[in-house]
Amino acid sequence: MATTAAFSNQSTTLTRSTSITAPVILLGRFLFALLFLMAGVNHLSGKLTAFAASQGVPAASILVPASGVLALLGGLSILLGYRARLGGWLVALFLVGVTPMHKFWGIADPMTQQIQMIMFMKNLSMLGGALLISQFGSGPWSVDNR
Repeated sequence: MATTAAFSNQSTTLTRSTSITAPVILLGRFLFALLFLMAGVNHLSGKLTAFAASQGVPAASILVPASGVLALLGGLSILLGYRARLGGWLVALFLVGVTPMHKFWGIADPMTQQIQMIMFMKNLSMLGGALLISQFGSGPWSVDNR
């Protein structure tokens, strides 16, 4: 009896949460994609090329704008929910390329080391999110699910 009651309560909870699932997923896609849209614009503006070159990125004048295209296309894909799985892979590729630039392990200044470690860990976290999107897609309110 207790198991049936627990299952009944769990089922009711799931039913109630379903009504907010679509807007929450859309909000999550927006918040996740926003960073990549902004990063893509910054990479394409040329502002980051000198920094990338100082970090030892070869052919920074080519690779920085190319990474900007990955971030912008991936971010738009995820935001709109159009081929979001591919967008997740594009964002993951972008993150694999830019995350190693935050070399916190080789920095002597404690404040700079902490900032770079936070940036590195943030990127790893977002890589996890991008991989989830590459597998689960965009959710209900999306171009893919129209």
